[in-house]
Parts: sequence; structure tokens; C-alpha cells
Amino acid sequence: MESFNDVISGGELVLVDFFATWCGPCKMMHPVLEQVKATLGDRIRIIKVDVDKHGDISAAYRIQSVPTLMLFRKGEVLYRQSGAMSKADLMALLSPFMK
Repeated sequence: MESFNDVISGGELVLVDFFATWCGPCKMMHPVLEQVKATLGDRIRIIKVDVDKHGDISAAYRIQSVPTLMLFRKGEVLYRQSGAMSKADLMALLSPFMK
């Protein structure tokens, strides 16, 4: 099984959704992320990290509110934002990072 660090350290673009099961805006992001994945396919990897189950990872990245989206490539944080967003906004945000 891949570790979190293995996933974010690869050469592919990885969008990490830090979420909580009790969080309303997090639930709103789920279908948006599915739509983005359907649109971008293999050009991006999207993973979800439950802050309640993975407190160590959440603490390491100083996650203070959910949802928080972070974009990684080769272990480097390319982007970070807290709060829900629309598919159009997320696609616009991801566009400059796509190969």
C-alpha cells in the first residue's frame, strides 16, 4: 500500500482533499471532485484524507479548516486553499498546472 508521501512525491499531479465526514462543505465537494476526475482522467490523481482518521498527516500540513485542497507534484505544494468551490473554479485553478 502506498503511503501519503509516496503518492504526493511522484511526478504526477495530485490533488489532496482534506475533509471530515461531519463537514457540510466537504460533502458538497465530493461530486465536484468526481466531475473533475471524470473530465481530467489520468492527467490528475485525486485523493481524500479524512482529518479525523489521519491526524498526523493533517497536523504535518497544518490543516485547520475543512475542506482544504492541496495540489502536489514531486512532493512540492503547488497550491492550497480552504473552502468549497465549483467545478468551473477548480478547473480554472488546475489549468495552469496541467501538462
